[in-house]
Parts: sequence; structure tokens; C-alpha cells
Amino acid sequence: MTETRRVTFAAGSGHLNRSAHLRDIAEDLLRHRRAALLPLHQGRVLIDVEAAAPGLGWVPPRDEHIDWTGEAPIFLGLSNETPCFAADFAALDDAEAEEHFCEGARFMDLRSIASRLGPASASIAATAKAMTAWHLNHAFCARCGSPTEIETGGWRRDCPNCGAQHFPRTDPVVIMLILNDDAVLVGRQAQFPDGIYSLLAGFMEPGETVEDAVRREVLEEAGVEVGAVSYLGSQPWPYVSNIMLGCVGIAQTTDIRVDPAELEDAQWISRAKMDVILQGKHPRINPPREDAIARAILADWVNGKVKAP
Repeated sequence: MTETRRVTFAAGSGHLNRSAHLRDIAEDLLRHRRAALLPLHQGRVLIDVEAAAPGLGWVPPRDEHIDWTGEAPIFLGLSNETPCFAADFAALDDAEAEEHFCEGARFMDLRSIASRLGPASASIAATAKAMTAWHLNHAFCARCGSPTEIETGGWRRDCPNCGAQHFPRTDPVVIMLILNDDAVLVGRQAQFPDGIYSLLAGFMEPGETVEDAVRREVLEEAGVEVGAVSYLGSQPWPYVSNIMLGCVGIAQTTDIRVDPAELEDAQWISRAKMDVILQGKHPRINPPREDAIARAILADWVNGKVKAP
């Protein structure tokens, strides 16, 4: 069983109390003496680069921040009784964003820094990135096309024209450890960095169970039929807003037939060989990125912590 608390972005509720009961008074909390704002710029997160270890670039909220965004910041919740907010200052150009926020800090792509952030900071950054992206992409009503307005501290957008209410969404993705005796099925997409192989993954479709999504995706991508499936753990994945549902499944067939529209290659890799890959000692194959749940699942399997369904 994958211990999700050690998977990047999966720090758990102890690091940020989302405090949903306070969302209706977010405007008041924004004026709290301890309130802190995490700025983003076009999806990049402000990172304190002068600290001994990279940390989030919190700043005190100011009235002009609302002028720069046109809306109130999003209330993320309480962290050690500090009201935490986030806003993406996408309307500022690069020079303006740097002038206003980048003294001792800089905006960074979360993918490039996530594995170096502590569990609390990574989890908060994931929430901030996912929520700000949702707001940037849902400024208009999906029903009538009218501009929507931010409500409940940023956790809802209302349409004043037709009355529709819109809520943030998270898209579920299955990612699966498919086993054949002492070997695991891995694949690579053409856009992966050189040499990287990872677990197969894919979006769930309406009307599917998690188990059915695992079987369908593996069959579509690699032509392998899967029998029993069980759940391992999950990881929020803020690119843009997914939840990775880690599963383990048992292969019923072993012949691989790759769909070139999905994968560049797929292969079975033994446990011993995967151990070498995870240590970075294989001459041709590289493991998944350190902050991905695929890496944690594979490490647990190599170490004998994953039980087959």
C-alpha cells in the first residue's frame, strides 16, 4: 500500500485547514493582521529563493492586489491560524510582476521546484495552482456565456444572468501498476524526456468505475487484458487539476500491442531491473520524476510493500 503522505502534493489535511465554514467571511479574513497571500503569475508560483531551502513567497495582502486582478484573492484556508490566500496576477506583464513581487523571490514553474518544497508548501502550492487556473479558465458561464462572479472565497462562481453556479472540478486519472508475476508493465510517451518510462495512466470516462477505467486504458494503450484490480493510494496533480488514483492490477495476457497514438513504447520490466532503474544506474532507462506517484508506487513494489489484488 502506497503511503500517500510521502507523495508530493499529498501532505494531508494537517498542513492546511481548508476551513470551509469561513469562506463566506473571506473578505474579512483578508484584512486579518496575519493574512498571507501567495502570488502566482501565469501559472508560475512565487518562490522564496533567498531562504536556506526553497519556500513559498508569501506576501501581505494589499488593496492594490485586487485592482491588479479585478477580483478578490482565493481563500485557501488556515495554516497555523494564518488565513492563506492565492491570486494569479496574469494581467501583469513579466516586468510588472517582477517589479512588484520578485525582491528575494521569483516566479517558478511548480514542476521544476515541487520535489524540493516541504510537504506543507507543496500541498498548498498545488491547491493554489489548481484553483487559480480554474478561475482563469471559467470567467464566463458555461450555460449562457455571461461573465461570472467570484463567491464563497473563490470556491464558487455565480452567473448573474442565468443564475448558474459553477464549482471547481477535479478530473480523475487512473495510474496503474500492472503485474505479470515478477514483472511490471511500463510505457513511454513521445513527449517524455529521453529514456523515461512510467506506469500507464489515463483519464476516467463518465459512467466508469476505477477498476473498469484501469482495464480499458491498459487494453487501449498496450493491448494487455487486466483482471483483478485494487486501489493503492492517490495524489493531487495540479497540472491543471487532476487526482491521480493509484491502482494495482493483474495482467491476464502478456503480449504487448502498443497504440502509437498513445505510447511510443511499452515493455515488461522485472523487479530486479526496476530496482536498478530507480537507483538511476540503468544505462538506457530512467525512472519517473521524483514528485510523481508513479515513482512512489514503483518503489513500494520493488521493496515488497505492494500486495497484488
